Amino acid sequence: MGKKVKKESEPPSKDVFDPLPIESKKAATVVLMLNSPEEEVLVKACEAIHKFAEKGDENRSSLLGLGAVEPLSHLISHEDKLVRRNAFMALGVMAANSDVKRLLKKLDAIPSIIRKLSPEEDVVVHEFATLCLASLSVDFSCKVQISDQEGLEPLIQLLSSPDPDVKKNSVETICNLVQDLPSRVAVRELNGIPPLLELLRSEFPVIQQLSLRTLVIVTTDTDTRATFREEQGFDRLLEFLCNKEFSDLHVEALQVLSNCLEDRDSLQLIHETGGLQRLLQFITTPTLLDIQTNAVKAISRVAQSSENRKLLHEQDIERSLVELLSLEGDSLRTATCQAVAAMSLHLASKDAFRDLDGIRAVVQLLGSEGGEVREAAAQALSSLTSSNQLNSYAVYEAEGDEGLVQQLHDVIPGAVAHAAAVLTNMAEQEVLRCSILSHGAMAALLEPLQSADTHTLVRATQALAALACDAEGRTWIKYLNAGGLVPLVQLLRSNHKEVRRNACWAISVCANDEPTAVEMCKLGALDLLQEINSSANRRNKFSEIALQRLLDSNLSLKYSLTNTLAPTDITVDGFYDPGQVELCVTSFSALTSLSLSLSLSKAVPLSLVVAAAVQPLSAVMGGAVEVDRQHDFLWELHLSELRYELQSNIIPIGQIRKGTYYHRALLYKVLADRIGVSCSLVRGEYNRVWNEVLLSVGTPHYPGCQPQPRAHLVDLIHQPGRLLRANTPQAKQYQTI
Repeated sequence: MGKKVKKESEPPSKDVFDPLPIESKKAATVVLMLNSPEEEVLVKACEAIHKFAEKGDENRSSLLGLGAVEPLSHLISHEDKLVRRNAFMALGVMAANSDVKRLLKKLDAIPSIIRKLSPEEDVVVHEFATLCLASLSVDFSCKVQISDQEGLEPLIQLLSSPDPDVKKNSVETICNLVQDLPSRVAVRELNGIPPLLELLRSEFPVIQQLSLRTLVIVTTDTDTRATFREEQGFDRLLEFLCNKEFSDLHVEALQVLSNCLEDRDSLQLIHETGGLQRLLQFITTPTLLDIQTNAVKAISRVAQSSENRKLLHEQDIERSLVELLSLEGDSLRTATCQAVAAMSLHLASKDAFRDLDGIRAVVQLLGSEGGEVREAAAQALSSLTSSNQLNSYAVYEAEGDEGLVQQLHDVIPGAVAHAAAVLTNMAEQEVLRCSILSHGAMAALLEPLQSADTHTLVRATQALAALACDAEGRTWIKYLNAGGLVPLVQLLRSNHKEVRRNACWAISVCANDEPTAVEMCKLGALDLLQEINSSANRRNKFSEIALQRLLDSNLSLKYSLTNTLAPTDITVDGFYDPGQVELCVTSFSALTSLSLSLSLSKAVPLSLVVAAAVQPLSAVMGGAVEVDRQHDFLWELHLSELRYELQSNIIPIGQIRKGTYYHRALLYKVLADRIGVSCSLVRGEYNRVWNEVLLSVGTPHYPGCQPQPRAHLVDLIHQPGRLLRANTPQAKQYQTI
């Protein structure tokens, strides 16, 4: 027998290491394993990191510090499917940490993540890749990068994924992206509306809510709203709103509806399908406060067009809104007042609110503790009283004027502006205006006139002008003199066109009070108005009127600037001519007996121009002077002597014994004003000054009628008493020789 030989096994290769199961409780060790070339090690390391990161943000920060993020950002593109999946699971959880997000952005990980959203990828990869993007997309620069890398299209496709987590993460990312306008448009162009609507039927409320939030944003775009209609969005929305199980989400659904109702076509469609009645039910049926509030906001959106307001009026919306005014809740009251303001643009609605005693209900809200309620209440009253005296009187009967004056001290600019607007509307009626003034409105306007808010300034200046429009109002301007004129005059410097225009209007009204006009001149109003009127871009009709009113209060300055005093410009004691040569002041105590004798001709208007009256005036000033002998009439020497004698450049006109054109014309104007003769004073070139009077001379065209009055110049120096018809060669010669 042969010897039995035992078969021996082949020795192991020298290059192969025996399998070694590794267990580690140290995160640092596991992070090091992420750099292993072995797939099995990578799978287990990623899985361990995922579990560790899930335990809290502190663990995520620890992993970040150990350097786990960078290798994970590479492993999500690993060729092994299992490694890739586990790496995404780890990175998806870690991306919730703000520092991790910053590092991923720095590592430019977004393109790699987006590439893994393709349909052939594992659903778990989809879940955690979208989780990463949901975390990253809250950052503006990441939003831009996701959009630039065309990440929106695969995200929209994943809205139809069978996995709810993928849906949730995808719609959350889209909701973040559409905060920017380009992404909103892209959602529509990429046909994203149908899958968003389909998510409303999800069994998970969080997915429904995110879908609604996204729709709230994208439906602010007009074209998207058209797509929403075409895709039966209203049917889906009304189906959702009619389901009481979704009542917690009705607020967002109503916001979507509110956006869509801005379009006429949408309103007509929802009206035809019964949606408007459903919306009104949300208003009238006691339910959650937020739901009622958003339903009212939807009504406000609907009421932005005149046709919609008419349709809502036919539904008796005013009654429902008045009932809501009595309910508790600042947000509801604010929204209701805003809806009242919108509906009050419809004339019939103004009357309806008054008949339903809605104005009194709104007035009561002026005393609310909530600033937004006070602002909205004043806004509603502003709309209700605009061009409606009956409603203004209803506010007065509800004692609203006192509350509105108090609201001028409010800390909320909008509340002040709307209150001032209501007071402006009410001030059109004298009884109401007097009541408003009696509550200290003029003093209360001092603070708004110094506001930094443009709208407040516009309304405050309008109110000031409305309240100071008559003698009663001007008696209260003393409060402005106490400090309010400074900010009012400074508003002339405003670069805001409407503020500047209304400031000019207010100044023109206040200038009817002479002391106030003088004070405004001292504050520089004249210089500012001249500057405004010299600019083609800044000038307006009120700036011209304001300048004229201020000049009317200071005729000396008016004459210096305009070279003209009209017949309505009546000179008084203290008027002077600030001419280029000297200043001549009219001191009536210094006038000669000529003024006394001329005053006797008061009842005979033509007597002042008739030669018997003019010649004595001429004689006082040195008598007649022939044209070719004017160089011998040494009036300059005489005035120099008077200046030396008086030690002043201001010369009482009654002391002048040699006067030329402008001395005589000035004296004539002064005397004419004293006896009631209509007379103007006009300065031309070369010290030529003349008076113009309107006289009815000649034969009337029809028996029993007075001749047409015509302008005549009065010769006071060459042939005293001669009348020269204006615009004739003789008159032009007198003006220039």
